[in-house]
Amino acid sequence: MPNLVIQFGHPIKYSIKTQVIYIMGVSGCGKSTIGKLLAKELKIPFFDGDDYHPESNIKKMSKGHALNDDDRQGWLETLNNLAKKQLSTNSCVIVCSALKQKYRDILNKGIVKQAKWVHLEGSFNQIYKRINSRSNHFMPSELLNSQFDILENPKQAIKIDISLTPEKIINTIKDRLMNTSEFGLFGLGVMGKSLCRNLANNGFKISMFNRHVDGVEEDVAKKFKSQFSELSQAEAFDDISAFVKSLQQPRRIMLMVNAGKTIDYVIEDLLPHLSENDILIDGGNSNYKKTKQRFEYLKPKGIHFIGTGVSGGEEGALKGPSIMPSGDLEAYNNIKVFLEKIAAKDKNGLPCCTYVGPEGSGQFIKMVHNGVEYVEMQLLAEVATILESLGQNPDEIADTLESWKDEASSYLLEITTNIFRKKEGTDWLVKKILDKAGNKGTGNWTTIASAELGVPSTLIASALFSRYTSFYKEERVLLNKNFENVNNSELNISTQEVLEAYQFARIINHYQGFKLISEASHKSNWNLNLSEIARIWTNGCIIRSSLMEDLVEVFKETTNILTNSELIQLVKKYKPSAKKVVSESILNDITTPALSESLQFLNGITTEYASANVIQAQRDYFGAHTYKRLDDDSEKSYHTNWN
Repeated sequence: MPNLVIQFGHPIKYSIKTQVIYIMGVSGCGKSTIGKLLAKELKIPFFDGDDYHPESNIKKMSKGHALNDDDRQGWLETLNNLAKKQLSTNSCVIVCSALKQKYRDILNKGIVKQAKWVHLEGSFNQIYKRINSRSNHFMPSELLNSQFDILENPKQAIKIDISLTPEKIINTIKDRLMNTSEFGLFGLGVMGKSLCRNLANNGFKISMFNRHVDGVEEDVAKKFKSQFSELSQAEAFDDISAFVKSLQQPRRIMLMVNAGKTIDYVIEDLLPHLSENDILIDGGNSNYKKTKQRFEYLKPKGIHFIGTGVSGGEEGALKGPSIMPSGDLEAYNNIKVFLEKIAAKDKNGLPCCTYVGPEGSGQFIKMVHNGVEYVEMQLLAEVATILESLGQNPDEIADTLESWKDEASSYLLEITTNIFRKKEGTDWLVKKILDKAGNKGTGNWTTIASAELGVPSTLIASALFSRYTSFYKEERVLLNKNFENVNNSELNISTQEVLEAYQFARIINHYQGFKLISEASHKSNWNLNLSEIARIWTNGCIIRSSLMEDLVEVFKETTNILTNSELIQLVKKYKPSAKKVVSESILNDITTPALSESLQFLNGITTEYASANVIQAQRDYFGAHTYKRLDDDSEKSYHTNWN
């Protein structure tokens, strides 16, 4: 499409893509006059919506009768088709009253990204006087009351006071349309920078902000802009007021700053500069409970808050991440065109971004995503340790992992393969890395949430505590001298059995992760769609895999993957290998907490009569906590004097 270049009596500011500018408002507000002047100023075609009314509508209004929605339907569709036709070659201005949101939805159909709205506002008395002074118009002033009655003020429009002079109105519209950005990014860390480039590469006009700290962070946004050609049209700021003013209203600002108190400080810094219906999007790894609190704090102030999980790391943020927004659906619809455009695409070309649900549900599933990620990483680390114990060097480990990609394809398997191939000089880099694993808190939050909800996410807890154990490096070195490990007998397992044990544990891991999401959804009334969540995790995110693609279809039939016949058969097939690998590892003092726990959990969740009866008896013995009986279906509680 050709670009429209706007010039303001000085060198060209920048060019924009073709767009339709709708001028709306009640009859008599000056739509046609302003529309013609604006089109002339921008040198683009002008169309008056009234000229496209069918004869039946004109006759009805001439008789003093208001149009109903059925009368308007075909007329609005005609204008929408007109806009689409014009956009194939040029921008244009279309004047239409468009008093209800559903009318505007029809006019926007298929062209949301390219549609800009200008609402000419005035008082009833102002417009009444104007209508009475007009001649040869088929809209009598008596119908003005009905227009004001049905007017639904748009939340996504440039609002113009009609008491201004036409020249001032045109200049204001030009300034708001051409000099303002569509989307703002607050915080230019690794993820923030990548998202900025992603947005710019997808044709969005953006504003970028990073704080100014003398001698520490100076001109970060401007320096970043100068490094990449795709940011040539972006605006760079280190002043909050100027940054906010650079954005179209309602403003859309994505916060890419550290989770925790920093988010609250940023919100307070932004609030004095925001207006009603502006939207803040938290794209960091915030705790879902804090997201809900921020949502409720900002709602009375008229500010929308969207908690958005973003997964994919630096590369994903640049090329297409998995995005998990939640909060107010109306607000999401105002930002979806941006998020869905920059998201990764699934195998059917659909964006790996969807409206997850209310409150902090998007941050919750991102938290669980990271918990599942902890386990997937731990499993691969354990697998590598076993393969090393089988005598494989890092290159051979990489070869083994690569040979698994047809059966166990995943992003983490792919990068772990690459890790074991990487050399520094003549030695493998992985052998030089200190064995202390860090974490940023999401695994901890997931484990806490599991405990609070009463869901046994034992693999996530195991992977988390394995990281904690690794951090005690000095103590591990000390205790290693006190306890002799076996590690000298030959492991009686094959690489195929290791693969099957790995596959077994991965199924259990995904069962636990989605079970946690399902229980949270039920208890919080979120009504989450597990199949859709799995779908947006098939590309862009860290835990993307062929297994995840299979789960998209599985979750269309059930919320419990261990009731799916195909997965049941796979678990049965893989379990003997898992038992053998874990047993051999234990006998040889090889640490495999996640692999081991996958077996323990399946045994526990599939045991019809568990040992918990003994625990209940113990609780009743020392604390009179009572118990229920298998031979009594009445739910009656019993207590025994055990002495």
